[in-house]
Amino acid sequence: MNIYNQKSPYNNSNYLGQKTLETPLPNSQQQDPLIAKGLQKEQYIGIFSLAIAVIAAVGIISRRVEYAILFAIFLSLILIAVFLVI
Repeated sequence: MNIYNQKSPYNNSNYLGQKTLETPLPNSQQQDPLIAKGLQKEQYIGIFSLAIAVIAAVGIISRRVEYAILFAIFLSLILIAVFLVI
């Protein structure tokens, strides 16, 4: 007797076929307050500032590591541009 070919009593098509109907929200409630909108500029400024601060902090400790980080960032930007074009 093959277990894989047996029908399961839990495989009820009526139970699995039920769907929940969604009712659309009114236009005033469709905006989610947890989603930040219009903050892209501030985010980019913060990320850029943080990157400069990290490079400066590492540069104080070791010049070779700073050059390695700058090279990695430069190479990453080139690769990102190449992959976006392809």
